Amino acid sequence: MNSPRRIAEPEFIALVAMLFATIAFSIDAMLPALTEIGEQLSPNAPENATLIVGIFVLGMGVGTFFTGPLSDAFGRKPVILGGFALYLAGALWAGLSNDLNWILAGRFIQGLAAAGPRIAGVAMVRDLYSGERMASIMSFAMTVFALVPAVAPVIGQAIMIAAGWRAIFFAFAIFGVMVGLWVAFRQPETLKPEDRRPLSISKVWRAVIESFSNRVFSYSVATQTMAYTALFAMISLIQPIYAQSFGIEEKFPLFFAAAALLSIPASIINGRMVLRLGMRKLIKSALIGQILVSTIAISLWYTGNMTVWVFFVWATSLLFSIGFIFGNLNALALEPLGHIAGMASSISSSLATVVSALLAIPISLSFDGTPQALLIGALICWVISLILMLRLGPRPAV
Repeated sequence: MNSPRRIAEPEFIALVAMLFATIAFSIDAMLPALTEIGEQLSPNAPENATLIVGIFVLGMGVGTFFTGPLSDAFGRKPVILGGFALYLAGALWAGLSNDLNWILAGRFIQGLAAAGPRIAGVAMVRDLYSGERMASIMSFAMTVFALVPAVAPVIGQAIMIAAGWRAIFFAFAIFGVMVGLWVAFRQPETLKPEDRRPLSISKVWRAVIESFSNRVFSYSVATQTMAYTALFAMISLIQPIYAQSFGIEEKFPLFFAAAALLSIPASIINGRMVLRLGMRKLIKSALIGQILVSTIAISLWYTGNMTVWVFFVWATSLLFSIGFIFGNLNALALEPLGHIAGMASSISSSLATVVSALLAIPISLSFDGTPQALLIGALICWVISLILMLRLGPRPAV
């Protein structure tokens, strides 16, 4: 049986990184504009503008569940291209709307659509690679992807200054068209016709049962959920913390960019170390590191020694840990389920995204103008994540 055709590995890694970057760009580029959007479109309740981030994540979580079965039935490429077409429509809808509720509807569509490139992209990697090699490819893709959170807030702020916040949505549309054309003309389909699974409710249900019956999958998804909770809480609160706690709202994009850039080496290190040390050991090491850093940060806060630079170090360490956690957890969850990679990827990502978004809400609502709620909430997430990984245990001997 012929193997799926492949483009050169460096180009493939870059393409996968851009598929993943759709989500980061869609979230992070909006952060500098939230205050102005709230003042213009919801002056009586400007905090409602923060829903622009939350609604996108919710749409992404919902869409994630469906894109896996669709990619298993019709192939990865049609799902990716269809996702970008819907993403374009959502971006234009939001950009042309004058009412916050209609903008939120457009953002929900964008999130729903972004699930296609995200899930089909992961399944596409699984079609071509497995095990530690898949983890390595994912790590190198995350290295390229990490540049997007670094520059997205700066790009968003620059676009807003030059052409207003609506232009950010039009920039999303341009980005979607460019990456969609790259996939259309360069990336071959990776799922062979004989490996496709026709859409069937009974088959989807069996895939759900099979996935959650697998101990590695269940613990990996649970750990990922808690890690996502810490990340989403930080994304929701980091701009208000810099603005209200430290009074440097205008410098927020630069601090965020610096933190993201400093976190890039993590994925490079993980890509090289995972083949030698394994995914589980690296995940647990990163979680232990986060527990220690968060404990120190909380101690400094309660002793009155918290400064903007202490918070910056803490936020940077959280982003740094992502390079050792998410890519490895994705690969770990899918390793025993390669024959239903698309569906398994949808289940894991959808559940982790939706549940973590819901868990992050209480942390965000506890914001009192200080970093306290975020630091404590994140620490709880890291402790639970480590407990889950310890219960999973080491990889069974072959």
